[in-house]
Amino acid sequence: MRVAIMGVGSLGTIIGAYAAKAGFEIDLIDANAEHVKALNEKGATVIGTVEFNHPVRAITPEEMEGTYDLVFYIVKQTYNDVALKQLLPHLGPESAVLTLQNGVPEPEVAAIVGEKRTMGGTVGWGATWTGPGVSELTSDPNNMSFEIGELNGKITDRLMKARDILESMCHVEVMENLMGIRWTKLLVNATFSGMSACLGCTFGDILDNPKAMDCVKHIANETIKLGKAANIKMEPMHGFDLGGLLSFETRAEMDSKDPIYNKMWGPHRKLKASMLQDLEKGRKTEIGAINGVVCDFGDKYGIETPVNDQVVEIVRGIETGKYNYVFDNLDLFKVPEVK
Repeated sequence: MRVAIMGVGSLGTIIGAYAAKAGFEIDLIDANAEHVKALNEKGATVIGTVEFNHPVRAITPEEMEGTYDLVFYIVKQTYNDVALKQLLPHLGPESAVLTLQNGVPEPEVAAIVGEKRTMGGTVGWGATWTGPGVSELTSDPNNMSFEIGELNGKITDRLMKARDILESMCHVEVMENLMGIRWTKLLVNATFSGMSACLGCTFGDILDNPKAMDCVKHIANETIKLGKAANIKMEPMHGFDLGGLLSFETRAEMDSKDPIYNKMWGPHRKLKASMLQDLEKGRKTEIGAINGVVCDFGDKYGIETPVNDQVVEIVRGIETGKYNYVFDNLDLFKVPEVK
C-alpha cells in the first residue's frame, strides 16, 4: 500500500513524523523545496508539548511517481487548483484522498478527484510550522483527536486503514455523519481561528478578554443557527456537544458559556491560528473557506451573521494592507446586544 501526505506544513510534518515513527512507509509531499530538503537530511522534528525527531522521506510534487493508494490531503484550500491537478495523475481507480483541510472542502476535492475517491476528516489539535523540517505541537497531547468518515457514511476498509495510520499519533473517531463533525469543526475554526487571525494573538489571549469572548460566542451561535437551518446534525467533539452547549438566546445564557469555552479550548491556549501564520508570511488565508462558509450559508437561508461578517472583512482587510494583525483590531468589532 502506497501512502502519502500532500501538504506537509505544520500539521503534515507532525503527522508524518508520528506515522514514520510507528513504522509506516509514507511519502511527505510539499512544494517548499527547502522544507523537503531539511526533512530528508535531518528528519522531521517535533517541538512544543511533545519533542522528538524521526527520519522521513520527503519529495516535491514534481518528484511524485507511480500511483498512491491513500493520500492524506492537507494543502491550504487556496492552492487546491494547483495541488489537486498535480495529484490527479498519481491516483488509480481505487485510490482514496482523505482531505483533512479546514472548512467544508469535500465538494471541491471530489469535483477534481472524483466523489468515489474522496473521504474527509477533521483535526482536533493545533500546530505551528517554525521552519524547514520543524513543527511545533501547541496542543495538549492528552486532548487531541481526528474524526474521519466517508461521504456516504459507510464504514469501509480504506477508512479503517486511514484510521490505523492516524492512530499512530492520537485517538481517531470513525464517523458515519461526516458533515455533522465537519460543521462542528467549522464552528471550532470560525470562533478561535477567526479571532486569532483578526487580532494577531493566541487562543489564550482570546479566552482572557471579555469582549473577544463575546465575539467568539456570537460566531458560535451564528454557526449553530445556520447548521440547524441546513438540517445538519452537529456531532460532539472531544466529548462536547457544542451545537447544544454553546447556543443561546439571552445574555444570561450567553454569559453562562465561559466554563465550557475554558474547558474545551483551555488545552490549546498556546495555539495561534494557521490563518494568522499565513498573514505573518504575507499569504492569503482560508477565511473564505471558514467564516466565509457561515456567511454564505447565512445568505442562502436568510439568516444574519454579523460577527462572522466582521471577521471576514477584517481578515481580508489585513490581506490587502488596510489593517495589521494586532489586538487593537478588537475595537473594530461591533458586538450585537443581547438582552
